[in-house]
Amino acid sequence: MTERDDVRYGVFLLPDARTSAAVTAITSCLRAQFGTVSAGRFPPHVTLAGSLPLADAATELLTAISAVALEHEAVTLHNAGPRSLWRQVLAFDVHLDVTGVPNAALVNLAMAVVDAVRPLVHPAVGRAADLRDRDTWHAHLSLASHDLAGRPELLHDVEVFVRDLHEPYPSEFEATRLGIFRLHHADWAGPWWTTFTWEFVTSIKLGADRSKK
Repeated sequence: MTERDDVRYGVFLLPDARTSAAVTAITSCLRAQFGTVSAGRFPPHVTLAGSLPLADAATELLTAISAVALEHEAVTLHNAGPRSLWRQVLAFDVHLDVTGVPNAALVNLAMAVVDAVRPLVHPAVGRAADLRDRDTWHAHLSLASHDLAGRPELLHDVEVFVRDLHEPYPSEFEATRLGIFRLHHADWAGPWWTTFTWEFVTSIKLGADRSKK
């Protein structure tokens, strides 16, 4: 079985409820003030592996991610607050631990996910997949993203606005689950982030003890 061309998958690290609420509140305010839509169209998340065109059925993805989850425990993330990244994204930066160095457990989890899904990507369209390495992956929860790539002059105003909101968020949270999402769009070559739709497929608890919810 081959997945349809209009379908992509994402493997996301899911934040806690309070962080999710903060992301949702901020993206809603940004849409009302600046018309940015991309980050708000996604569920709040940290991308581990994104935009995956699968060669075979999604059951292979579920099997691969379940195996990764068994080998990795829940991860504590430090939220350094809203920061501009790559001059075109505003996000909650969660890449570093409280000492200011890359969160080793988090990076190891992300790279394990990348290694697990890479063989599943359709070879004809594999370049579309968002699969990073240790040097290029940076953990974040987007607040404004693709829209700013087309209008970088908005970044400063968006950043000031978000800081002035003073939306409360936890400075630290435990991420306990991986989420698998199915994304749909007819043309992934265009500005898909304005109109794509998504479905929550499932979540998988990190760690060997799956009995605790």
